[in-house]
Amino acid sequence: MTERDRVLDALGAVRDPELDEPITTLGFVSTCVVSAAGDVVVRLRLPTYFCAPNFAFLMVADAYDVVSALPAVRSVDVALEDHFAAAQINAGVAARAGFVGSFAGEAAAELDDLRRTFVQKAVLAGTDTVCRPLVAAGIDPVGLTIKDVPPSPELARLLRRRTELGLPAGPDAPLLVDAGTGAAIDRAAAARHLGLARLTRTGVEANTGICRGMLKHRYAESGAGEEELG
Repeated sequence: MTERDRVLDALGAVRDPELDEPITTLGFVSTCVVSAAGDVVVRLRLPTYFCAPNFAFLMVADAYDVVSALPAVRSVDVALEDHFAAAQINAGVAARAGFVGSFAGEAAAELDDLRRTFVQKAVLAGTDTVCRPLVAAGIDPVGLTIKDVPPSPELARLLRRRTELGLPAGPDAPLLVDAGTGAAIDRAAAARHLGLARLTRTGVEANTGICRGMLKHRYAESGAGEEELG
């Protein structure tokens, strides 16, 4: 694995908060250049000029953090291009000023609550992805624990999102839990919970398809790492 490969692998841990997909496979990394001395230059792009600045800030800041943490990296230059708030975002991330400091007088709070909200949505969407095959096979998910569910990449992903939120994720944890509190979902609430999970998953997948299409229309070339990792 080259140093550039390691940087792209690290960037694969950065997700679009709304789509819950890596910025690499989404094509959001336009270029990634790593010098022999360990100087890294990453340029990011988004589907439209007006993508939400709070989402954009999270991705740029997260990209800076994961690349900076790599042991062989000497310097990091991560910047967003072709976006109406790029100058504020890039300057704020480089200065480690946070969202409020980057948008002084415009932003009222940091983005921790927003990030948590979207991870909760990812838990709901992931719940539907895991439960649909069970229901199709005639298995009632109500009352199941994690150890009752066959291992799969989809289950592993769901458990990672639950762990991020501090929700129960061990083998004896209920499969169906409230994404906000971690409380087990009982039979009375199961139909509504599974319906919300299905709706959330459908919405996320629709938004992902729209964003992919808009990005391809805006930029003809694939992103750095998109073909290898996608």
